[in-house]
Amino acid sequence: SSSSSSSTARRSCVARVSASAMEPANVPAIIVGGGRVGQALLAMGVPGDVMMKRGDPFPAAAPSTGPIYVCTRNDALQGVVDQTPPERRSDLVFLQNGMLQPWLDARGLGDNTQALVYFAVAKLGEKPTDGITDVNPEGLTAANGKWAEALAARLASGGMTCHVLDDSAAFTGNMYEKLIWICAFMAVGAAHPGATVGDVESTHRAEVVALIEELMAGSEAECGVAFKAGAVERLLAYARAVAHFPTAVKELEWRNGYFHGISAGALKAGRPDPFPAHTAILQKVGAVAKA
Repeated sequence: SSSSSSSTARRSCVARVSASAMEPANVPAIIVGGGRVGQALLAMGVPGDVMMKRGDPFPAAAPSTGPIYVCTRNDALQGVVDQTPPERRSDLVFLQNGMLQPWLDARGLGDNTQALVYFAVAKLGEKPTDGITDVNPEGLTAANGKWAEALAARLASGGMTCHVLDDSAAFTGNMYEKLIWICAFMAVGAAHPGATVGDVESTHRAEVVALIEELMAGSEAECGVAFKAGAVERLLAYARAVAHFPTAVKELEWRNGYFHGISAGALKAGRPDPFPAHTAILQKVGAVAKA
């Protein structure tokens, strides 16, 4: 029904609860996923770390407490949760791109540690490049939850920045900001075949700024998200820092599909689409069917 679809869109905007007991220091961890990010976290690690590749059983010799850093693609997340013993699931730390909150909420994992990763690993085994920009030289990566301090300590040992945000409303604003970055830059880039992130920031700046502003305004109106001042400049600066990245609309259900679902819910409820330009560009690139 229309009411249920719009309430789902709104329920995913629930404020995250800040963890009462922060766990400090770079402690031994389980790292799930042997790709670029997993290998990078292992390289910044401590004795006692255990790597668990996709499909491996939960390691018997793993640390009995501590973070479980999940460094897989989004489509592997259900399998990771299923393989984790129920008493350890609160230790799962999610580092994926996209909007995870509704998915986590539905599985009783809504207060788990999440990280907003602004660093990039170009090739397996290479040192990560931090998401430091000309607007935010202090870095943009942030984490919230029980193991946020432990992740920050691990990244610091590798010379990387990570802000621990105890304020759940501030973290939610940052979460939407990062989602809007990837949704806006990938969609505008896809509408101009061959465009890199840098091309979007320089050649198609007016188009991407208008889309960022629409997604922000709609998130404020539909979900009550509060953004820190200067979001557009922060996101343009990050694009300059990763200008070589290619663009493509991918992992739709986790990224642009989140906003498209809010649009669909509003239209079903007889309200105007809060994201009309976003809907139009997704139709243009063939990511969703034309109405």
